[in-house]
Amino acid sequence: MTLKKEKIEELERRMKKLGIREDQLVEKFILGSGKGGQKIQKTYSCVYLKHLPSGIEVKCQRERSRELNRFFARRRLCEKMDEIIYKEKSEKQKQIEKIRRQKRKRSKRAKEKMLEDKRRQSEKKQWRSKPGEES
Repeated sequence: MTLKKEKIEELERRMKKLGIREDQLVEKFILGSGKGGQKIQKTYSCVYLKHLPSGIEVKCQRERSRELNRFFARRRLCEKMDEIIYKEKSEKQKQIEKIRRQKRKRSKRAKEKMLEDKRRQSEKKQWRSKPGEES
């Protein structure tokens, strides 16, 4: 997979807008880790990027290609700068937090209170039924 010229130009415009210059970046190519076997452990396709003025560090080994990883590392750096500058959370971060909230378990006290409310509601409905009627 190769990058289209428009994507590269769009990234350069975004970097310029955020005030990120190439001379402010420290870029290193390091050995990747994780899945991939011998190939990943002997090629330097993982990109480490550091923005000196802000101290933001990014590591990217998403693709096999070093050039694609360079692009994605710069894009991730721009996203992090956006978050810092505009104090907004990225869509991805919002999605992660939403899932975390959904998975969170109720506390013991909250669960007891909920069950007590259900029991009261059930009793209320039973009192409304006609005498001698059983469900």
